[in-house]
Amino acid sequence: MTERSMQEPTLLLLTALADAPRHGYALIQEIAAISDGRVRMRAGTLYGALDRLLGQGLIRVESDEVVDGRARRTYALSDTGRGALAVEAERLRAVAAEAERRLTAFRPRANGAFA
Repeated sequence: MTERSMQEPTLLLLTALADAPRHGYALIQEIAAISDGRVRMRAGTLYGALDRLLGQGLIRVESDEVVDGRARRTYALSDTGRGALAVEAERLRAVAAEAERRLTAFRPRANGAFA
């Protein structure tokens, strides 16, 4: 049986953590940047997803600290998460390559029909 593809929030969260550990607010900003503003993750959704990813072993807590009197937890991608993200990136590359191949294989004729 093959694994199912990642849901977009999971993909975005793991991608946001792939190059550096980040705390919650930084993750929200990074996800907005990665998605070109298309995805704006709310705090409740973010922390629910982070708890789920921690439970699955895809991320880990990098540090817990207090900043300006508030607790700040920083998350990092685990080795398992890095592997899962690499597999998903390869799956997406293969799908995109096939889509490109099919798009270039058939050119519309002048009357709008396909060759």
